[in-house]
Amino acid sequence: MWRAIAAFAVIAVSLLLALTSKANLGLDLKGGTQIVLETKDSERVKADAESTDRALSVIRGRVDALGVAEPTLARSGENRIIVELPGVQDPREAAEVIGQTAQLSFHEVTSIPTAGATAAEGETLTVDEDGSPIAIGPQLLDGNGVSDASAGQQEQSLGQWMVNVEFNGEGRGGWRQLVSDACANPAAGQRIAIVLDDQVISSPGVQPDLCQSGGGASTSISGDFTQATADDLAILIKGGALPVPVETVEQRTVGPTLGKVAIDASIEAAIIGIALTGIFIMLVYRLVGFLATIALGTYALIAYGLLVWLGATLTLPGLAGFVLAIGLAIDANVLVFERAREEYAERTAAGLSPALTTGFNKAWSAILDSNITTILAAGLLFLFASGPVKGFGVTLSIGVIASMVSALVVARVLCDWAMRRSFARGRPAITGLAGTGRIRTWLTESGPDLMKRSGTWIVITLVVAVVSIGGIALKGLNLGVEFTGGRLLEYSTAKNLEAEDARVAVSDAGFTQAVVQSSSGEDGRENISVRLDDITNEEAAQIEEALTAVAGTVEKERDELIGPSLGKELRDKALIAFAIAIAAQMLYLAWRFRWTYAAAAVLSMSSVVLTVVGIFAWWGKPIDGVFLAAVLSIIGLAVNDTIVVFDRIREHTGDNRKRPLRSVVNEAILQTIPRTINTGLGAMFILAALAVLGGDSLTDFAIALLLGLAIGILSTIFTASAIAVVLEERWPYDPTVAPKKTIDPYANVDDGKNTTGAVL
Repeated sequence: MWRAIAAFAVIAVSLLLALTSKANLGLDLKGGTQIVLETKDSERVKADAESTDRALSVIRGRVDALGVAEPTLARSGENRIIVELPGVQDPREAAEVIGQTAQLSFHEVTSIPTAGATAAEGETLTVDEDGSPIAIGPQLLDGNGVSDASAGQQEQSLGQWMVNVEFNGEGRGGWRQLVSDACANPAAGQRIAIVLDDQVISSPGVQPDLCQSGGGASTSISGDFTQATADDLAILIKGGALPVPVETVEQRTVGPTLGKVAIDASIEAAIIGIALTGIFIMLVYRLVGFLATIALGTYALIAYGLLVWLGATLTLPGLAGFVLAIGLAIDANVLVFERAREEYAERTAAGLSPALTTGFNKAWSAILDSNITTILAAGLLFLFASGPVKGFGVTLSIGVIASMVSALVVARVLCDWAMRRSFARGRPAITGLAGTGRIRTWLTESGPDLMKRSGTWIVITLVVAVVSIGGIALKGLNLGVEFTGGRLLEYSTAKNLEAEDARVAVSDAGFTQAVVQSSSGEDGRENISVRLDDITNEEAAQIEEALTAVAGTVEKERDELIGPSLGKELRDKALIAFAIAIAAQMLYLAWRFRWTYAAAAVLSMSSVVLTVVGIFAWWGKPIDGVFLAAVLSIIGLAVNDTIVVFDRIREHTGDNRKRPLRSVVNEAILQTIPRTINTGLGAMFILAALAVLGGDSLTDFAIALLLGLAIGILSTIFTASAIAVVLEERWPYDPTVAPKKTIDPYANVDDGKNTTGAVL
């Protein structure tokens, strides 16, 4: 009863959240520009969390002045600021205004140096706004002392613009000192230098009435201003000078149509994948398969409800995370149904309901272990990845939780209810739990002795590893700009444009080192992608103009700029994430099983990842952040399969300690092969739909996962078990030496002797 109440409550709350709340879409889905700024130490201020927060307040004022609708600004870590500008497709103005350091300072002009003169102590030699040499004294006032600034025209002038500046209480003392020092120095022209980012923008002479008043609380910056430049400077100064300099380390721009296409494609992939998986599950498991498909339909509702409740941001890889988690829900259902089939075959007299209950109880250990390993990988993505891929870690975690609720709560309630009905008890064949199937019967009675050739499987694995390493060494890894730094531009064109023609146009524009390729776009059309080193927004605009000249109208679909230091950081983080993932998996498995099994699982999983990376190297496919998400997902999927087999091996070795280890392990493998195949096929339907419909980036993601899933199944059956056997034979477990007290996970499981049909 409590499960039914819990299932109803979860579905009702999820439905309420879905109807009343709206998901936060990442810029890669709704279009716009994201700019990541990194604060740097200055001579006076350290770039820590406090100074970065102050800089964030300044930048927020600048963004508000730009008039962007619903911008998002947040500090990331100690010294990074993420600025999201929905709808902004040309980042030039935004990047210039937002990222400009605007280190505004005021100095006395101490002297007019002659040719060859050197600076006196405390002086700095520079040039004024006209290019004439001047010597300025130390800073006596900075932009923090400015309270307001506005552009205006001078009275009785012919359109000459200036910026009026007002000082706050902090700045008035410094301003009075500057005016006093300048008025006492007629040899230098009684001038004050106003410096913006180490460049003198104005060095006016102090007027006599200002010397008499002693400074006051305001002044005017005059110079060769137009209305536009005066307005821009006023925005910067009014927002306040940044307490520390900032540098743009990452910039992403996504076109308005790309996100809509991705959402539609992911929804189509999910619907088609669930439909195909549902048909497959119903063919294999009949009534309980049909009920599991209904429960699977609630997965999307529960996952969406969790997403909006947590306020998480849905990104493009995040959509893939939701689709991937459907496979985990299928895995849980298949595990339960296969266990229930075994129990019913052994204890038919006990009935369908006890068999199903025992199936859920006995499958719980493997389901819990496999989902925990997946959440470990998702958590590492959240901690170490950046940008949209971080969202994949969040949504995959949400998807795992939602899949467990749909499979272990909703599906169980539906199946329990059905197994108690008379139409099911009187017709056990339609339930899908009666009979283990011809394949399982053949495997159990006359299946091959796979562990007889364990050495052969290990040698084959080593050969595949050598080939994969050869591909990495000979072909190299096609690292994306996320890991190397640089800029990637992608455009859709009004008419078909050959990559060679685009390459010539870009080269003629002065970018001879650019890598120009075609990439798949919407409706089967070919987009043009241009990859270069770090270039400015103005240079990116020149490339767009060059393509427009040969292709007519072009539309920017994607623009990614990664600084070289950030690329190195992301590359290092990817390696750290992979190393920690392996260590975390091994520690967990060593705790749940034995170190020999943990080592076998990690070695097998590593061989799967190495093989997929090797295939991408030979193929020349990009290794980017989305591929990193795929690799960490492969780690979870590969370990999932291995855990199921090892869980069965652990159960069998506990009951058959006098039998040869290889015989016990082989029996456990053969018994789990139907589950492995059924789960793999179910997940492959979804991934295949995503590969066909998901667009360029999600296609590579789906291909990597399909490869990882297929290779992982083979590795689980042959490599992981073979290594475990070899290690166990070399270091056998002796229960008489320091036995570890454990709790039997099946102590409360129905052993079939209860023939009353009661549910335990």
